Amino acid sequence: MSQFELSMQIADNANLHPQRDAVFNTDAARQARRFHRTLAGYQPTPMYALDDFARQLGIHKVLVKDESQRFELNAFKMLGGTWAMAQLLCKIWKMDINTFSFDDFRKQNREQLTFATTTDGNHGRGVAWAAKALGQKAVIYMPKGSAAARVKHITDLGAECIVTEMNYDDTVRLTLQHAQQNGWHMVQDTAWEGYEEVPTWIMHGYSTLADEAAEQIADMGCGAPTHVILQAGVGAMAGGVLGYLVDRYGPGALHAIVVEPDRADCMYRSGVKGSLVNVGGEMNTIMAGLACGEPNPLGWPLLRDNVNQFISCEDRVAALGMRVLGNPAGNDARVVSGESGAVGMGVLAAILHHPQRQALMDKLKLTPQSRVLIISTEGDTDPQHYREVVWEGKDGISH
Repeated sequence: MSQFELSMQIADNANLHPQRDAVFNTDAARQARRFHRTLAGYQPTPMYALDDFARQLGIHKVLVKDESQRFELNAFKMLGGTWAMAQLLCKIWKMDINTFSFDDFRKQNREQLTFATTTDGNHGRGVAWAAKALGQKAVIYMPKGSAAARVKHITDLGAECIVTEMNYDDTVRLTLQHAQQNGWHMVQDTAWEGYEEVPTWIMHGYSTLADEAAEQIADMGCGAPTHVILQAGVGAMAGGVLGYLVDRYGPGALHAIVVEPDRADCMYRSGVKGSLVNVGGEMNTIMAGLACGEPNPLGWPLLRDNVNQFISCEDRVAALGMRVLGNPAGNDARVVSGESGAVGMGVLAAILHHPQRQALMDKLKLTPQSRVLIISTEGDTDPQHYREVVWEGKDGISH
């Protein structure tokens, strides 16, 4: 097997203090999932055991949850937007969330509202999908450099889409300003002072996938995961999912790792410092869904307490993960995974080929008994770029 070295900065969390969270837990996830089950076409996304790759790496299991098959939207993000919008409508119209359904609401022909958000692609697509299903309007803002394919996914659902000349975090501030001026309802997956309820609901919605994953792993009979690798942008998915897993399996039972692009590594820097750190600038990374420089403060305490290690990695790690999942070892299932979805697998593949492989295995406490859970959070949401990476070798390995 060839050897090569990709840049991965691994920082141990000096503030590790495993504990359950009162807000992000199994109860919140199961309430959200009860709602998601009412949506037409709901079904759990697949979980694959990549046993041939696991054997090559020298661990027991690599478990990949494939969110490319979520409601034909090619990503997990709609789980958060739909649950938050359902909660928001129940609050506005004084309805019971426990009996609320999209279909029933649409039939009521209530006054049309407008929902606004900032997105790198997947979250906005989910909000646009939900608005269409509810008979509402959506205005979606995207940062500078957003792919045309991701814009089209949103406009095809009937939403207005505005691409700014700003980075993600500045676009969030612009969206908020316009929402306040126009009386729109903001559905953003990060929080700030005075805006915490909606992003909390979004994080609860994301944890539906964790409840599904835990059920699927139990059905496989392979034992609970020993490790989880979660990618982070603002940290909303990482926080929502890890909160569930810590509650289900117990504090300290999982070796949790958070990975980010090195050009937008606000969680990594926060982990090193022990308090929130923002990252500015262009944040030009192929991992568009993770190109966020300001952590979600709602998820930070949970991540600070329960993440064992933070990783900041170069783009080639994600590209490697895309190719490995798309061209799997032996009889392993093929997973079409986009740039942000594949970075967790990329970390394992980079370790497999690293000249100091055993040292990295030891650092991450990977042993022959390890069972690693990875969330492939998106499919080929930018099909042209997916082909450039997987077919044409963009961000490839040079020997």
